[in-house]
Amino acid sequence: MTQEGTTIRRADEEDLPDLLPLMRAYCDFYRVAPSDADLLALSRALISDPEHEGLQLIARDGDGRPLGFTTLYWSWSTLSAGREGVLNDLYVAPEARGGGLAESLIEASRTRCREHGAANMTWQTAKDNRRAQAVYQRIGAERSEWLDFSLDAGEPRPSRRSS
Repeated sequence: MTQEGTTIRRADEEDLPDLLPLMRAYCDFYRVAPSDADLLALSRALISDPEHEGLQLIARDGDGRPLGFTTLYWSWSTLSAGREGVLNDLYVAPEARGGGLAESLIEASRTRCREHGAANMTWQTAKDNRRAQAVYQRIGAERSEWLDFSLDAGEPRPSRRSS
């Protein structure tokens, strides 16, 4: 379990100076480099419309130091005919790992999903992120057999189909 005095709550504007370094560390882990301005814009969009867009949760120790965060987006699923929460980000600072904080952040996100009327919560992780996968198995999460694909939403790509 987490250390005594740890709090998890919805991030607001006052949390941004502490949230940004956690988000940067998360992006560094995945070797991506969005600008600080873009990360802050994302957080501000969530802060301004948590009902429709989503939210971020921030975990702090008893002294107020930031320990980790999650980002939760709202979506819909035709297969369940209902709302779902998409746990897009989960990050725990290295010094706070191993004490149950990841599990606590997941459970806090799950609670927010229930409050929002979501039927389920989904997420993904990198194939080689074994530590995270061990946490997910420990809490009873089910591994999906779906494959993820992505496509740049910029310029259309030429069709590869022949006439």
